[in-house]
Amino acid sequence: MKIAIIGASGHVGSKITSEALNRGHKVTAIVRHPENITRVDKDFVLLRGDVFNVDETADQIAGHDALVVSYSPGWGPGTDYHKHVKAAEAAIAAAKKAGVKRLISVGGAGSLYVGPDVQAVDTPEFPADWKEGASAQRDSLEVYKKENELDWTFFCPAFMIGPGERTSNFRLGTENPVFDEKGESNISYEDYAVALVDELEDPQFIKKRFTIGY
Repeated sequence: MKIAIIGASGHVGSKITSEALNRGHKVTAIVRHPENITRVDKDFVLLRGDVFNVDETADQIAGHDALVVSYSPGWGPGTDYHKHVKAAEAAIAAAKKAGVKRLISVGGAGSLYVGPDVQAVDTPEFPADWKEGASAQRDSLEVYKKENELDWTFFCPAFMIGPGERTSNFRLGTENPVFDEKGESNISYEDYAVALVDELEDPQFIKKRFTIGY
């Protein structure tokens, strides 16, 4: 499979890149700062790009089997979190222009339901520092939900995601967080990448969102 990854140099995007290459796929990495990447692989192409430049992105992803959007505007004071929505809109437009029907977006966990009609981001317990960014990620999910032409998937991580091990021992969910026996929702970057590439190879959640946890 030939996979284009927007944001391939980030914490999540870099693990998706490695997982895909290790499984024998060809990867085109589209990043803002290619000078920061030293990876060399016969199946790896590195391009400087900007998800908001629809025409350029369409040219870069043309001929690929799938597009993975692992874009983040960052976190912290002064961040324009609305870029989550703009990136979703731009990625959809580029995919359509390029004729790439399959798209997976790396989403957030804030939109998962923790009660009847209650999403995590709207609960008092949700960390205040994450709320604005998580709300914008939820808004980007609504962009995908309105998309009927592409075979999109929105992949929410567990509430806590970070560096760890590749175990391939995890569980998947759809609308609700996946908790372990301790009531915690965790996943490593590595196992998140395993599940995402699994979904590329054997689609189970077309025009849906899903999530993951141990």
